[in-house]
Amino acid sequence: MRNFFEFERLGTGYRQEFLAGLTTFFTLSYIIVVNPAILEAAGMPREASMTATILTAIFGTVLMGLYAKRPFAVAPYMGENAFIAYTVVKTLGYSWQTALGAILISGVLFTLITLTGTRKWLAEAIPMTLKHSFAVGIGLFLAFLGLSDMGVVALGVPGAPVKLGDLTTIPVLCGLGGLVLTSALLVRRVTGALMIGIAATTLLMLALGLLNVPAKPFSLPPSLAPLFLQIDIAGALTWGFIGVILSVLVMDFVDTMGTLIGLSARAGLLDENGNLPEIEKPMLVDALSTTAAALFGTTTAGVYIESASGIEQGGKTGFTALVVAAFFALALFFSPILTIVPPQAYGPVLVLVGMFMIESAGHFDFADYTELLPAFLTIVMMLFTFNIGVGITMGFISWVLIKALSGRFSEINTGMAVLAALSLTFYLFYPYH
Repeated sequence: MRNFFEFERLGTGYRQEFLAGLTTFFTLSYIIVVNPAILEAAGMPREASMTATILTAIFGTVLMGLYAKRPFAVAPYMGENAFIAYTVVKTLGYSWQTALGAILISGVLFTLITLTGTRKWLAEAIPMTLKHSFAVGIGLFLAFLGLSDMGVVALGVPGAPVKLGDLTTIPVLCGLGGLVLTSALLVRRVTGALMIGIAATTLLMLALGLLNVPAKPFSLPPSLAPLFLQIDIAGALTWGFIGVILSVLVMDFVDTMGTLIGLSARAGLLDENGNLPEIEKPMLVDALSTTAAALFGTTTAGVYIESASGIEQGGKTGFTALVVAAFFALALFFSPILTIVPPQAYGPVLVLVGMFMIESAGHFDFADYTELLPAFLTIVMMLFTFNIGVGITMGFISWVLIKALSGRFSEINTGMAVLAALSLTFYLFYPYH
């Protein structure tokens, strides 16, 4: 096992990788509850959806660990699930079975373009400045998610969409306490600081009676039968549904590309040219995971930005991913316990990971506006639209446009021109209402 994952070369070990996997899992475990809750709005049974979510995570994360050998967790994407539930089903009126058909088609298409090397070619065409902007944008996105989860940031009013939360409430104070504790542990270089912070905050809120202790510590997994293979491919292949398929395709493409590059930049996995060696392997895992997700009965899956928490804990190899997958497997039977971990416990971890990831801003060329402006637009649009895909596509379009307006046509390679064109189709079919 040590030789397979090259522990010696990468300077890691079982304890370090285990702690990294454990941290990633608890930071990511909210998806076990949140994804089924969102998809229930589309009429998908919550219990079966929980099983589908976990099985998809196990499939993708094991494949990531054994085949791609990366410390990344895979699970159904947030954002894409809301797009399917609230836009495709509730607003446009399609059935969730037809929506799953679109996801299956996009997964198959992704697999084909990955195997042909097209996705790798496109990824390597992205300039370094944009790659680093993905990391910064995702970091700030994570920090915002964490502050929102803790209750430090709350919804505002028209004209001021966010505001300071009520810092006098006990749950928010617990979250802030967890942030202070975890920060202190990080400053003192305590191994497992992020995991200790999550556990300590959860135990504190249990002691204060803020969390409901489950009646039973474990239960059998709910049946997958209501969702398994419930796919309407014929309905998804109608002309009116092409826009939905394209939207799913582009959203998944840019989310995965941005997340892979952003996480790899933070983990030190990029080469001297800013490319991720063998990027086609994690991309193929992403494509196959999306295909499997549709078969299990859930939405688009891919690499999760919360994997950054495990990377900060020292995760460097695919063994970290296997640990995450093992805990997801346990979650099939111990979901009553795992689902009590509150947002106030994992929120501080997201904030601190966001802090780590903005280090990539140091690579920006602040004197070259043709590089700085697209990077800036990528970051702010990612954050202010609450959509990673919007930020990345805006970065592609603005980079090509600004370079062209500056007369620097020689810097626009074919791959970036293709990415900009794909991004334009994203906005052409984007559901604005």
